[in-house]
Amino acid sequence: MKLSNRILGINGPGGSDGWEVYYRARDMQAAGQPVTNLTVGDHDAPTDPAIIQAMAESAAAGNTRYSPVQGRANLRTAIAERVQARTGTPTTIDNIAVTNGGQAALFSALMTLCDAGDTALFIDPYYATYPGTIRAAGAIPRAVPARPEAHFQPDLAALDAAAAGAKVLLINAPNNPTGVSYSRETLDRIAAICRKHDLWLISDEVYETLDWRGDFQSARALPDMADRTITLGSLSKSHVMTGFRLGWLVGPKSVADGVMNLTTNTTYGLASFVQDAGLFAITKGDAMQAASAALYRRRAVLAVDVFKGCNAIALTPPDGGMFAMLDVRATGLSGQDFANRLLDDTSIAVMPGESFGQSAAGHVRVALTVEDDRLRDALERLRAFGEKLAREKGQTHG
Repeated sequence: MKLSNRILGINGPGGSDGWEVYYRARDMQAAGQPVTNLTVGDHDAPTDPAIIQAMAESAAAGNTRYSPVQGRANLRTAIAERVQARTGTPTTIDNIAVTNGGQAALFSALMTLCDAGDTALFIDPYYATYPGTIRAAGAIPRAVPARPEAHFQPDLAALDAAAAGAKVLLINAPNNPTGVSYSRETLDRIAAICRKHDLWLISDEVYETLDWRGDFQSARALPDMADRTITLGSLSKSHVMTGFRLGWLVGPKSVADGVMNLTTNTTYGLASFVQDAGLFAITKGDAMQAASAALYRRRAVLAVDVFKGCNAIALTPPDGGMFAMLDVRATGLSGQDFANRLLDDTSIAVMPGESFGQSAAGHVRVALTVEDDRLRDALERLRAFGEKLAREKGQTHG
């Protein structure tokens, strides 16, 4: 029996996506081999015990039954107040839909906005699930480049050309995988393109608390954009709550209502005790959020320091997030080949840039998710490995 074309088509054209490096590293760890795993963006620190205690107390108090599908009113109110305080944009409970993590928020937004066959634009490099999520929603993914030579800023001329006839544009800043943010000028030009071509804008802002510039600008706060912008949020990165699967989207009431209808017919909402943990994190977790931001900013500075003066590997200084992008093209290898050889020779696992699009080809992404001393050791060994490959390449072609 054949599966649906929808499911069979999620992954798109065949070929490797580079994730075998992650799976190989995981298998090596399971077999007892020491591996420094710098592949996925999951924290090495635990969730604050006070959040877990709040969840346990909620469950013990009997909050284990069905919850309102769109999210409990107290949590949606807290999210709305948080969003309005951080962006200056009027936001009410009617603008909020709580979802099973930021990924579900993205899928729900695409399902709510796109009809089958609509074109959804996104910036390359991209978070690995973007094309598949667009396909799962029945839309057609179309990438717009953000090249390393331009510090991974989107090619706005290419975006303007691609926007004709499209329905949605998906952006993500601070960006996963590159760590770069967009200037106000870039966001204004993106907004102008959306207005010109009547695009919906989906802005993935799950890393907004990890923006080192100190002037994060939400796309929804731009002039004349609130009625055509959906922002995605989550507590996964800000409060070390990846496994809680608590996310949300913010947008016009019609979109939030549409997501509620979709949720009724899919997940049927999020556990009340998880929502209470999220409410505690939002209302009482400012210090936790600040600690998480300080941790990743310190590690980003550490990574930049390790690669100073390195001719074999160039690091794109991250503006935020929990990753660093390394250009390994001087070694003569693709990002995928470099990552596989690095794992085989040094037991250090990183993600090939090709996993995140063609604009990241010849790069690798490093997750800053191990303790500082271990991270510095791994990055110094990675640098030495790259310098060795570059010397060998020079000898071969000399």
